[in-house]
This record gives sequence, C-alpha cells and structure tokens, in this order.
Amino acid sequence: MEIIGTGFIARHTRRYFGDRHPDVTLIAAGVSTVLVNDVSAFQRESTLVYDVIRRCRAAGRTVIFLSTASTGMYGADQSVGSEGGAVFPLTPYGRHKLCLEHVCALSGARWLVLRLSHIVGPGQSPHQLLPSLTRQLLAGSVTLHSGVSRDLLDVDDMMRMTDSLLTGGVRDEVVNVASGRSETIEDIVDGLEERLGTRAERKLVDMPAKRGEVRIDKLRGLVTGFDDFGIGPGYLESLLDRNIDELADNARRHLKAAAAVG
Repeated sequence: MEIIGTGFIARHTRRYFGDRHPDVTLIAAGVSTVLVNDVSAFQRESTLVYDVIRRCRAAGRTVIFLSTASTGMYGADQSVGSEGGAVFPLTPYGRHKLCLEHVCALSGARWLVLRLSHIVGPGQSPHQLLPSLTRQLLAGSVTLHSGVSRDLLDVDDMMRMTDSLLTGGVRDEVVNVASGRSETIEDIVDGLEERLGTRAERKLVDMPAKRGEVRIDKLRGLVTGFDDFGIGPGYLESLLDRNIDELADNARRHLKAAAAVG
C-alpha cells in the first residue's frame, strides 16, 4: 500500500499494511482536526487530493480518502448518522470533508471513503481528546463541555476493519469506520480517572448537546468477523485499558517538560 502522510494514522497504516494491497493509495495527510477553519489549509488538502486522484485514475489504482464521522458531519438534528442518509455538516471541517468525498465519487478513479470516528492509539497528537484529558487530569483540573459525547475507536481496530474492507473488494463506497457507541465525556473521564488513580477538579462548560450518533450497520455487514472485535458494552473500558499506560507516560513527560520551562 502507498501511504501519503507522516502523522498518527499514516504511521499506523504503514506499520500494519507494509506491502499488502499494493494497488491502493491511502491519503493520510491534510486537515486532521475538527478545530481547523483555515481556508488555506483546506485548499492545500484539496490540491493534494486532486493530484492523487488524477494519478490513481491514470494508473488504475484505488484511492482511500479519510473523511470524518464526527459531530461536524453528523451532529445536526436532521442527521441519522448513516452513510446513505442526509447530512448537514455543522463545521467548515465537516463541509470540506463532504466536498472531497464527492470529488472522489465523481473522479472516475476507484475509491473508498472512510468516515472515521475519534481514533485512539499510540502516537496521538497532544491536542487530541484522550491525551489532552489525561494531561489535564494528572495536572489536577479538567475542563469539560457538558452534553458532549464521542465515538471512540482503537487504531488497531480501524486497521483491521480497513484491511477486511479491502480484502473483501469493497470499492466505490462511503463507510463509517467507528464503534457505533456514543460515550459521554463524563464517562470517558471517569474511566481515565479510575485507571490513573486520581481525582481532578472538574470545570463544566455548558454547551449545546451534540450527540451525533454514528451508525455502523453498513460496516458490520461488510467487515468479516466483526463480532470478534469486541465492540459493544465494555468497549470503552477495553479501549482505555489498552491505551492508558502510554497516555499516562506521555502526559507525565509533557507536564514535566512544561514545568521545567516554567
């Protein structure tokens, strides 16, 4: 597999796939956070996607575009959270990703769009959800947006799901790659605190409830052995157990470095 990018998902994809699926190009570069609303960043990603699609179309390759299943895509009241349902993106990031999905679909190349939930695993950027929460908890105070929930998926599960989709010949489709479980921010913090052995002061910020549900019926039907992934009740606990040591180690290093500078 050809992987374009050097970030968190690109590194895991390169490690997992190696030389498998040699006729596939996965774009793991560009805008990677829902907080971005910089037009120039969107333009750079669009240019990259256009160039890769043209090259893949000419070479008969399949291009994988990583889109989003975040509330920026599915958070509107009218959204049902499914690939075939109407979507009304709430953010510039969500609108940008939806536009690029349509570019892929109309390009004439073989394509696969993966709408990713919040992917969790080793090597995440410090600003992402679990690293940020862990760092705040170990510092003794955490700011929470009440009414917020997140669909979390372990990066190893994402890799296995993607592998199964490609092996099964799934092409020219939009697929939610997610756990299908909307975890409240309070439950996520409770789980982190339990594993860290700490209790932090919680500062609650009232936010309009955005509990965008991500439906995974399509994913479940396409991925071989889906039930073996353990996605269901207890998935949050399993995901935190798998990642807590690295989250804690990285948070402590960050806090120690910040203290040294301060």
